[in-house]
Amino acid sequence: MSPSFFEIVQLSNGDYALRRIDDDSEPLVKISFSAEAREMMEDRDMNVAKAMISAGIEAAGNVAHDIDWEEDEPDAYDIRPSYTLH
Repeated sequence: MSPSFFEIVQLSNGDYALRRIDDDSEPLVKISFSAEAREMMEDRDMNVAKAMISAGIEAAGNVAHDIDWEEDEPDAYDIRPSYTLH
């Protein structure tokens, strides 16, 4: 399999997306800012989107190293609700 190259683009609706350069399918990641957030960022929203995507890629890499791939499926009592941390 050949290596993939990625790009961050601004979509027609103003959202930002991470996608493969050679693929027109659904983006891998989309970032959407509210009007209030855009106003607070004062035209730096692309830089913030880049930083968020970079941090996400780094975090995903760190999580992948922490996974015990030999572990069985979690028991029903081990499942905890997931929360979004902002």
